[in-house]
Amino acid sequence: MIVPAYWAEARVQQRAGDRQVTVRRFGWSDAGQDDAQAMADARAAEAMQRIVAGEPLPNRERKREPKVPYNGAAGVPIREEITGRQGSVVVTRNSYGARCLNVPDVLIADIDFVPPSTWKAGLVVLAVLALASIGAGLAQGSWLFGGLLLSVSLVAFSPIAGLLLRLRQRMRGGPEAMALHRVERFLAANPGWNLRTYRTPAGLRVIATHRTFDPADPEALKFFRAVAADPVYVRMCLNQRCFRARVTAKPWRIGIEDHLRPRPGVWPVDPLRLPVRTAWIEAYEAKAAAFAACRYVTTVGSGVTDPVVEPVIALHDDLSRANMQGLSIA
Repeated sequence: MIVPAYWAEARVQQRAGDRQVTVRRFGWSDAGQDDAQAMADARAAEAMQRIVAGEPLPNRERKREPKVPYNGAAGVPIREEITGRQGSVVVTRNSYGARCLNVPDVLIADIDFVPPSTWKAGLVVLAVLALASIGAGLAQGSWLFGGLLLSVSLVAFSPIAGLLLRLRQRMRGGPEAMALHRVERFLAANPGWNLRTYRTPAGLRVIATHRTFDPADPEALKFFRAVAADPVYVRMCLNQRCFRARVTAKPWRIGIEDHLRPRPGVWPVDPLRLPVRTAWIEAYEAKAAAFAACRYVTTVGSGVTDPVVEPVIALHDDLSRANMQGLSIA
């Protein structure tokens, strides 16, 4: 996991045959701005060498890397303001203003109440509607009739698929019960595991306490699949080599409609714009203090907690206000 304090960008131009090639690359460092610039210069020069040598590179790699905070881009670390550190844990402020906990070795998973696999059920519904429409058209001897019926079916697809999904969830006790069941089923097959569970606005958060994990650990990936963890989150964990948890409220959930200023909120910002950013953050933090990012539910499993994991849990619960009763989660 790398969350640098300093960032720089280098620009290199060179003629390659009958064309002018321009390459831009970022550099980063925890030591200082000069080190970040030296890295940017070296990466830009290396990219230019590869292009001039004729190496085929994707378009996004040929010219300029996107200036984004946390997109899972291979080779580019997390680009967010660092607001605190504790051991190997780094707390950052994301692009919409919330604080996030980044840790290299404590498994954290966010689980949506609507499993990502539900699209399969939607495809089944769509296939049935299409076949029924074609069959009706053949029975009437009219492709026009079948096409018209298929068009009507496509319009009705989303409501029907949504209704079937809600009925399926209700039969299984509701979305929360289904998510908890996936966790319990995994624990039954892996009795050595110990998991802390939290309620989030959109699902569950689970933290494994019995040992540490590398994000690419096959056991971690097996767990992600078993509990239907958010696939975007899983991809980010692998690319950024860390686990992550938002520990303060999302602004729009607490009545803040204005975006973090200046836009687009990518760190670092022009020093002349820092007062605008600081004012937004102060207003946000004052309002977010009345909300929790998640609520602790229970601990299930073997009861084992690794000493390395203990301080991470304490910091997570403190920053997220997970144990404060009476706070709405946002």
